[in-house]
Amino acid sequence: MSSIQGVIFDMDGVLCDSERFICEAACRMFKERHNLTVKPEDFVPFVGAGENRYLGGVAEKYRIKWDVNLDKSRTYEIYLQIIKGRLPPLPGAVEFIRRCRARGLKLAVASSADRVKVDGNLAEIGVPAATFDACVTGNDVQKKKPDPEIFLLAAKRIGLAAETCVVVEDAPNGIRAAKAAGARCLGLTTSFDEKTLKDVGANWTAPDLASVPGELAV
Repeated sequence: MSSIQGVIFDMDGVLCDSERFICEAACRMFKERHNLTVKPEDFVPFVGAGENRYLGGVAEKYRIKWDVNLDKSRTYEIYLQIIKGRLPPLPGAVEFIRRCRARGLKLAVASSADRVKVDGNLAEIGVPAATFDACVTGNDVQKKKPDPEIFLLAAKRIGLAAETCVVVEDAPNGIRAAKAAGARCLGLTTSFDEKTLKDVGANWTAPDLASVPGELAV
């Protein structure tokens, strides 16, 4: 990694896998606040689009009037309760972060999730936000991935050009965003297969951060 000065991590599917927990929390919120029984598969089309769309898309499907602030706030309250002791880091994530830090690399998180979820997840997996030089969330940007805004902002906040950074992503839209920002990208096959990630521009692929290619070993 001699030419690499910084590493920017997506969160879900890279550092942890919180999808089933936010789904569980959302299902409970709809039942509690709207007396509506929704199914986990209802949320699938909206995964990775941010919580406003995640909840709003399901509300639209069932044609209910929802309150973006109150419903989202309650979903997060439930979510932060249910992840306690149940959300582990993905294999190799914590160790890779520590090795990067020992090498003197700048580190950032860039997640489309809201700040409350990012902070909760990072604390739960043992790498709180303060572990990183910057933490950019969906609250900080106007345009979502595949727009490069979030990665350009993360690079700026750690004082680097995106071209000197590696972005670690698990989703095609995230890889597209990383490449549009000018960064190199490691695609983890936690959510999509290797061919899918390579086809959208991943420079390297790996099953997880315990198995990074030799060129990226730290």
